Amino acid sequence: MEKVAEGVWLLRADTRDVMNVYFLEDGDGVVQFDAGTKGMTKKVRAAAERLGGLKRIVLGHAHADHRGTAPALGVPVLCHPDEVVHAEHDSPFWTYLDLGQLPAPARWVFRPLLRRWDGGPVKIDATVSEGDEIAGFRVLHFPGHAPGLIGLWRESDRLALVSDVIYTIDSTKLGKPLPAGEASVPHPAWGWDHAKAKNSVRRLAALEPATVCAGHEAPLRGENLRATLERAADKY
Repeated sequence: MEKVAEGVWLLRADTRDVMNVYFLEDGDGVVQFDAGTKGMTKKVRAAAERLGGLKRIVLGHAHADHRGTAPALGVPVLCHPDEVVHAEHDSPFWTYLDLGQLPAPARWVFRPLLRRWDGGPVKIDATVSEGDEIAGFRVLHFPGHAPGLIGLWRESDRLALVSDVIYTIDSTKLGKPLPAGEASVPHPAWGWDHAKAKNSVRRLAALEPATVCAGHEAPLRGENLRATLERAADKY
């Protein structure tokens, strides 16, 4: 685990260690943001126990590589209202997925990977929406990559936890990292509404964050990441 900010820890694991789960200090335990992949379950459980115990899970969104550990951890799971139907669906292949837009071999390889990553349907116990507070962070709705994608924003240190609002990997090349300090809007093959995904990246840029912790790879850091994120909105 890596402490990325005061009261915030990052666990990276699974394929090339590019799958991210975040733990947020919450009293005598932690809240988990995003749930990674099924193969991360033991590591996530152990990490949460070291930090005082897991209280609840908040899904950034319900894609297979972000809901994977949630069914097995035995705590309440929350998500945005627009993600409930996807979180509770029994298939990792959500209706708007279009892997045919990806170049070969990615379009063939990702289908079995999604099955391996997925932990199955997740019972949602409650929902969170724009403006709600979670462990000192404010919930922001960033639709596009997924209809109910949310991020968490902490104004005091300009820290944004954003799930897949941005990628710092190239998902057309089996997760190869982008050049250091660069990001992109998620490829449209993975998204619900690509135009809204771009607008959500621009909204994130307007916050002028100092640290952006995404769903994959290492955090982006800088005094002001606005220019980096504005470029990211036009990657695809």
